[in-house]
Amino acid sequence: MTGSPGAFSVRVPVRAVHDDDQDAGRGELSGEQRSVLEAFFGIGAVDGVAPSVAACGPVDLRADVLEERSPLMHSSFMPPRQVKIGDAAAFVGTTPRAIRHYHEIGLLPEPERGGDDRRRYGYEDMIRLLWIRKMADAGIALDDIRDAFTTGTAAAGADSEEGIGGTLERLEETLAEQEAELRRQRTAVQRMRTEGSRMGLLSDFVTGRLKNLPEGSLRQADLDSLLVTERVFGPLGAATQATRFVALAAHPALREDSDRIDDAEEALDDSVAVDDPRVAQVAVERHAFESALQAVIEESGLDEDDDALFDAWDAVHPATADDGEDDLGSGRRAADSMSVFEATGKMPYDFSPARLRCVELAQELSAQDSPAT
Repeated sequence: MTGSPGAFSVRVPVRAVHDDDQDAGRGELSGEQRSVLEAFFGIGAVDGVAPSVAACGPVDLRADVLEERSPLMHSSFMPPRQVKIGDAAAFVGTTPRAIRHYHEIGLLPEPERGGDDRRRYGYEDMIRLLWIRKMADAGIALDDIRDAFTTGTAAAGADSEEGIGGTLERLEETLAEQEAELRRQRTAVQRMRTEGSRMGLLSDFVTGRLKNLPEGSLRQADLDSLLVTERVFGPLGAATQATRFVALAAHPALREDSDRIDDAEEALDDSVAVDDPRVAQVAVERHAFESALQAVIEESGLDEDDDALFDAWDAVHPATADDGEDDLGSGRRAADSMSVFEATGKMPYDFSPARLRCVELAQELSAQDSPAT
């Protein structure tokens, strides 16, 4: 058989195997081995497979041994014209279940059935199965393989270079995208290991703002707050908020005041009425603290650093026509982020009515101090 299906006959020279044959060298084919190879693979192909066969040693070609071995070694052998699904799957290296799936999705046409109502697969079916297996192993989706088979002229069939070439081009593009995504993921993991797991969750733009802080000056709650801010306002918003933690790290007294007021706000739980005098008192304290913190930021020049942050961000992420006047700009948030309004409605905060009222009162006091008023 030399590349096309059909019946063929193999005449195997039969002789007794002598002891000196058993000791023959393994570097050359015996005459019997060459005859068998030429019958199966064609005369021109023998030299290509000869080393592998020769390495196995002389072939025992006694008639009784040949009879016990594969039917391929019978003196006259007729291959099957069709095979059942189990044999087809075994030959290709897949499973009957997979072949049935190919039929279901239209990747492999339903073959004719025998008298027992079982599928029978011929030579062309096996060729297509081999194509499917090879292309699937290369990572091509089954839908793309099906499209490749149906692209081009009807005569081209499975050999349609145009369809297959287009599919391979798309696959290469997809793999390139996946490779880039894997590199991004690996870089993110490396950052988490270098920066620390929580710090590494933030973008470079944010962590760069926190680089020079003393070790241990940032708390877990600080990083959690920055993570939420980055999700809502993007890296630029989080980097701006980081200025707050930079100032607190450099001024322990302010940090103590911040902790005290945070505790007072948390004490405004559901048991406290919105008109309770403590609500207004905590609002006054919050306003006074924020004013003092802002004064420290301005005196230390951190506000100028914020201006530099905006300039650096704008240079890399210029505003687009779709950016709103009151928005940080779509380029300043992740592609899958929501608007500030959407995020506010979806991020849960366990604030009681009294605590929310405290926030409102503090904002009103800040508005009164604004130069605009």
